[in-house]
Amino acid sequence: MKKNHSLTDVDEIGDNHLITSIETPLRADAFEKGEEEKMKNIEQYFFKIMEELGLDMTDKSLKGTPHRVAKMYIKELFSGLSPSQKPKISTFPNHYAYQKLLIEKNITLNSICEHHFLPIVGQAHVAYQPNEKVIGISKINRLVNYYARRPQVQERLTIQILNDLQTTLETQNVIVMIEAQHLCVSSRGIKDVSSKSITMEYGGVFEEQKYRHEFLNLIQ
Repeated sequence: MKKNHSLTDVDEIGDNHLITSIETPLRADAFEKGEEEKMKNIEQYFFKIMEELGLDMTDKSLKGTPHRVAKMYIKELFSGLSPSQKPKISTFPNHYAYQKLLIEKNITLNSICEHHFLPIVGQAHVAYQPNEKVIGISKINRLVNYYARRPQVQERLTIQILNDLQTTLETQNVIVMIEAQHLCVSSRGIKDVSSKSITMEYGGVFEEQKYRHEFLNLIQ
């Protein structure tokens, strides 16, 4: 029997940051429509939302907002939903036989909470110990940005970045840490403006405490 969820249940699920899958939950037909069609539809829907709020949509300052929001959603905030936007990450042989940690820290992170559609703003710190392959440093930043540009849960975002780098580098020796402020916490609900959420996932050598400590000491 299908269980009916009340609005209270829905609120509690959102506040508890329930994750149903490591993969971003997408419908099978998610990319059947083109960007222009999606923007046109979103523009119409957002117009109705603003109208329901009681706003005068004939006002010169407001009437262009639905189009701007639609364009922002498709072209910017949620561009990471499209596989076509995934950055091409080429690997290179580790000619220098470099075996120590390679760290990219303080990567700017801007995402959107999938439960309230409010910003998640913070930093990502990523490190790996190479085996046979290395990648260009900027590619780590691009990968973080790609997975961040979609409705997200911070835990899932951390895992997605980790899994992708482990697959690309063909090594488990990767660690990802994200520290971020959630506007769904600071601007609504408890309204705590000073708290941050920290998540960390790792594998390979980072299962050993000494490597995690080295990583944590170096990103401070």
